[in-house]
Order: sequence, then C-alpha cells, then structure tokens
Amino acid sequence: MSAARGIWRSEQGARAVQEGYRRLLARWPVPAEQLTVGTRQGETFVVACGPAGAPALVLLHGSGSNSAMWLGDVAAWAGRFRVYAVDVIGEPGLSAPSRPPLDSEAYAVWLDDVLDGLGVARASVVGLSLGGWLALDYAIRRPARVARLALISPAGIGRAKIGFALLALALLPFGERGRRIALRRALGRSDAGSGPFGDFLMLIHRGFRPRRERLPVFSGAALAGLAMPVLAVVGGRDGMLDSYGTRRRLSAVPSARVVLLPEAGHPPLGQSAAILDFLRAG
Repeated sequence: MSAARGIWRSEQGARAVQEGYRRLLARWPVPAEQLTVGTRQGETFVVACGPAGAPALVLLHGSGSNSAMWLGDVAAWAGRFRVYAVDVIGEPGLSAPSRPPLDSEAYAVWLDDVLDGLGVARASVVGLSLGGWLALDYAIRRPARVARLALISPAGIGRAKIGFALLALALLPFGERGRRIALRRALGRSDAGSGPFGDFLMLIHRGFRPRRERLPVFSGAALAGLAMPVLAVVGGRDGMLDSYGTRRRLSAVPSARVVLLPEAGHPPLGQSAAILDFLRAG
C-alpha cells in the first residue's frame, strides 16, 4: 500500500517524519541498540537499553507519536531494567503500518510476537494513552506475561471527550497556529507544541493520518480481573480523557492505585521517579 493511501498523507511526509525521528533517536540519553523484530503484523522497531539480564520493562507510547516520547524518562528506568521502547504498529514510528481491529486479539498476538522475538517471557509494562490501552488489553488477555502495569493517562477506562475533535476541526483552517492551539487544549498544557519535541509533533500532524477507530472501553469485569499491581497516573486538566472517571472506575480494582494530579494535563509530566519506585517495589 502506498503511503498516500496508508497511514501517511504522502511519501514526502513519511520521509520527513522518519528523518526527524532518527535525529531524535540520536539523542537517546543512554547507550542503546536499535532492533527490528519480525511479527505477524510486519516488522516492529524497538530501542533496547539498560543492563542485559535485568528485569524487562516494555514501553508503549501514545497515538500520533513514537518511542522518542520517552527521551526524558528512559535514563531513570534503564539503570534498573532492561528497557524495550516499542514503536507501536500503525503509528508514526519505524514499525509496520498495520492497523488490525482494536476490538480483536490482534494486538495481544502482535505483542506476543514482539516479546518472543526479544526473548522476554515476562515484563513490566509502562503505557501512555493509546499505549496504556494496549498495555491493559495485553495484561487482561495475557496476565501471566505482565509483572507490573504502570499507566499514564490510559485510554479505555474514563470516557473520551469529544470537545477536542470538534476544536481541532474548527482550527484546521488556521494551519500551524491552529494545530498548536488544538494540541494545547487537548493536552491541557500551555507548553504543548513548544520546543524540539513539540516541533516534531507538528511535523507528525502534517504528514500522518491518525486513527479514526474509537478505542474500546474495558468492562468493569475485565478491569476487576487484573491481579498484577497497577499504578495509574492521570491529570485533572486532560482535555482528551475523563481522568476523574478513570480514577472512579479503577478504584474498584483491588490491585490498582490511582494518582490524580488536579493541575496536570495529558500526560502528567515528571513521573519517571514515581513510576520507578512503583516498578522497583516488585
């Protein structure tokens, strides 16, 4: 499938994002390997770092992003874990453009293939937004393979807010400025869209076709069945997800602890130390 008919708006847009991504990967803060793992959905790109033989930690980024989003966090975790930052399929990273249905077992099977290809039998998982949804889906379907689950602004629990989509449509005629305003409103952060990574996000938004499929919401029974320790960190100013609903629903899960930061957006920043403490407790 050509880029124009797939996840990219054009071949030129795909090249621009991938070149920008590789420039950011060159700034990875600790020594790392760049790996490609074959799966039933196509090749998956993984950045691996941290001591060989240390407990495994898998990172799953959010929608419209890639593993560069972990640049500010990974150094804190790589001292204690063998970290695998995985580019999610169908997103603007270096993995296959496959987008199987979300309401199927396909993503769990894909992660089976990724972990098997890495030689990882069991791992803790950190997931953000869409990555949080994928981490939850995997923990529900494959509980024996997930040791601990750290979720940052996870999708699929609290309701999705439709106001952002309407705002984004209204601001499209205003070009780059409109995109930055929409991003700030969605994330609930005045700094969103600024700095090198903010510029990279704008590059992604120009060249990438985001998912239109609505993320399935996990049932109460599925959430209640989570037996592994779960930490969820959410922001009260999240413009995309109902964080208070997320806290309310996860409060019924005995193994879960929810930290709601009233003034934080999507995602809450500066959580690497708190997540490290949670992961090390295991």
